[in-house]
Amino acid sequence: MVLEHPTGEPAEQAVGLLRQFGPVHVATSAGDFRVLELGSGEGGLVTSHHPDVVTFVPRDAPEAPSHLAVGILGRSRRDRDGTELRVVPIEAAPLP
Repeated sequence: MVLEHPTGEPAEQAVGLLRQFGPVHVATSAGDFRVLELGSGEGGLVTSHHPDVVTFVPRDAPEAPSHLAVGILGRSRRDRDGTELRVVPIEAAPLP
């Protein structure tokens, strides 16, 4: 998750966004995704229907890293995150 405009407690904001925009509902915009390859070659970002909700998929997962395979894996991880709602460590990056 990338919070473009964080407000209040970042963990609470992240959980709220994941609760609303994390779960996948096939045949709706919640099932849509796009794969963005990282220039570093480390993997890709899988977008969702909310600009702040993205999922990183390392280059070596899945086994056959086509855009479709990366997208499906990222979308399934987003769905899991949106139902488990478990916060991992948060890092704040300085704005450019």
